[in-house]
Amino acid sequence: MNDLPARDILTPSQLNILARDLLEGSFPAIWIEAELGNVTRPASGHLYFTLKDARAQVRCAMFKPKSSWLKFVPREGLRVLARGRVTLYEARGEYQLVLDHMEEAGEGALRRAFEQLRARLAAEGLFAGERKRPLPAFPRRLALITSPSGAAVRDVISVLGRRFPLLEVEVLPTQVQGATAASQIAALVRAAGDSGRYEVVLVTRGGGSIEDLWAFNDEALVRAVAACAVPVVSAVGHETDFTLCDFAADLRAPTPSAAAELLVPSQADLDMRVRGLGRRLYSLHAHRMDRVQQRVDRAWLRLQAQSPQARLQLMRRRHADALRHLQAQWQAQLDRRRARLRHALSALGAHSPQRRLAALAERLAALQPRPQAAIARQLQRDSLRLRGLVRSLEAISPLATVARGYALITTADGTLVRSTAQVKVGDRLNARLADGQLGVRVETTPD
Repeated sequence: MNDLPARDILTPSQLNILARDLLEGSFPAIWIEAELGNVTRPASGHLYFTLKDARAQVRCAMFKPKSSWLKFVPREGLRVLARGRVTLYEARGEYQLVLDHMEEAGEGALRRAFEQLRARLAAEGLFAGERKRPLPAFPRRLALITSPSGAAVRDVISVLGRRFPLLEVEVLPTQVQGATAASQIAALVRAAGDSGRYEVVLVTRGGGSIEDLWAFNDEALVRAVAACAVPVVSAVGHETDFTLCDFAADLRAPTPSAAAELLVPSQADLDMRVRGLGRRLYSLHAHRMDRVQQRVDRAWLRLQAQSPQARLQLMRRRHADALRHLQAQWQAQLDRRRARLRHALSALGAHSPQRRLAALAERLAALQPRPQAAIARQLQRDSLRLRGLVRSLEAISPLATVARGYALITTADGTLVRSTAQVKVGDRLNARLADGQLGVRVETTPD
């Protein structure tokens, strides 16, 4: 029994993990077109359903938030185009698709075809900006390729008639949707360009769904627009609608009415421009006439100056002009010197000795009383200060104390006796009283 080969034993979860890895590694992101079934959306916001055809079905999941980005409401029986990856739900051992994008099948197929064709034609340079031609400033005749019964033709003709009535508009009727619409429009574009009758071609129609506008995504029509001998304006649908015809045209307009406004100038603007040009022409003409008149005047003067009488008159006029100029200069100089003299006399009068002496005398008379008054004030201040000092000295003078009945005792050399220790029996002392001095002798001293 020990010689038997070892066996790899798996659990269900391990087996499902291996199967999931195998599925996810073998299938990259895939596109699938099928019919929706068993659509459920629980409170979590995730979307669960099946994709089925006549013979099979596969479970699918689309998790939040991608399920909330859908541009339509998923419902039973709706045919969709989806993109996702193949995986296996390990808990139940069931393989399923986890989707990251889903759209309705019909419109999605058209948009895919639109993008593929646009990319191919753009790679050829059909939509390059350097191929675009400018529109004529004042077109004389316009080829309007559209349905004769649609609202677009009425809007375009109304706007053109209001803005620029001189433009001749020729409607080239055609179908604008349906199986044969693209070939009819392409044939009319080629015919209009080859005829030499038109300065510009307008291809237009009103709005609609992508299916309604699909004729203007036809490759043959796009190439016809790009190859047209005259500039082409495309105004297909509403402002948010784009067709390949718009990319190939020399100018894309958001609406038929906007195309009409872009094609021709405004009558009112032209009227203002013509009036401005008229005023400018009149101004230039008047300026030129002035210059011509000046040239005539100069020529006449030169012609008159060639005769002796004219030269003599000219010299007389120049002599008279020179005399007047000299007199004016002399008078002006005389006036300036008179003014300077008046100014000098005024300044001299202001600085004359007599006036200065009189002013000084007045000032001296005004200043004479001031020293006596100042001295009197100073003496008064000094007297008051001296009295204050006397009172202060009297307050601290020992003589004031003596006057109250006390005496000042001094030794023979004038030393003030302050203590009995300074004297001894028999010493002669002086006693100063209020009204004079006494000579005294020490008879006794304390022990």
